[in-house]
Amino acid sequence: MRADAPIVVGVDGSAPALDAVRWAAREAALRTVPLLLASSVIARPGTFGDAINLSAGSFTDLEAMGKQRLDTAAEFASKVTSDIPLTVRTTLLEGAPAAVLLELAETARMLVVGSRGLGEFTGGLIGSVSTAVATHAPCPVVVVRGTPPIDAGPVVVGVDGSPRSEAAIGAAFEEARIRRTDLVAVHAWSDFDLTTVFTTDLSDRDLGWAEIATAEEAVLSESLAGWHEMYPDVAVRKVVVRDRPVHHLVELSHHAQLVVTGSRGRGGFTALLLGSTSRALLHASHCPLMVVCG
Repeated sequence: MRADAPIVVGVDGSAPALDAVRWAAREAALRTVPLLLASSVIARPGTFGDAINLSAGSFTDLEAMGKQRLDTAAEFASKVTSDIPLTVRTTLLEGAPAAVLLELAETARMLVVGSRGLGEFTGGLIGSVSTAVATHAPCPVVVVRGTPPIDAGPVVVGVDGSPRSEAAIGAAFEEARIRRTDLVAVHAWSDFDLTTVFTTDLSDRDLGWAEIATAEEAVLSESLAGWHEMYPDVAVRKVVVRDRPVHHLVELSHHAQLVVTGSRGRGGFTALLLGSTSRALLHASHCPLMVVCG
């Protein structure tokens, strides 16, 4: 990665997008890297033949609106980091928002988006753009939900013991180092609610949890060992739970600065789909969520 690789943030004029700009501006200033604000307009007249009947004047209006969105966001980013030098650039590109952001992600340090944008559902569904970029981007993607607390709480990472989680663990250690905060590493024996798997009483005696916990703690320690050596100043708290990693990660997100997860976990699908844990956290995390392609 180039030293001047920017943090890219998607801008569409919505309140969630401004939340993303706020978070990304502080992160860019913290790392002393450029911030690139990106927005998009639909393609020029004639690009898709007769599929879209858009006059040249209408396109010009949309272009002007796009530039205004970016100017407003740039001014907002500068105010957020008024006490720290920050290089802010803007770009307005033609195309669908997700496609534009994914193209920029090829050379980005990080891609940041709001949880929802203009015209997207406001109920239980996560925004289509945030889902698309979290699924397909080659760089880490941060989905910002609301206005998170600043400089408060640990970084939390989900560890499942699979090789695919290595990238997420590394990113989490780096984020904790940059923030000078602790890292909480959460490992679950099972991705499923065990009450739906076992029909017998799930007591420690019946399940043999003490023995399982010892084995799973070893899995977690092994996953973290090399990273401990690379980041000796990062204090780590290990948490081993029986099941439902999403449940525990969501609970911890109430008091965390950032939750980090891999794009897919053990037994996950191919690169075309997010893993179940990452997908669920997109809906439920109470702090910014970083999805790392592994």
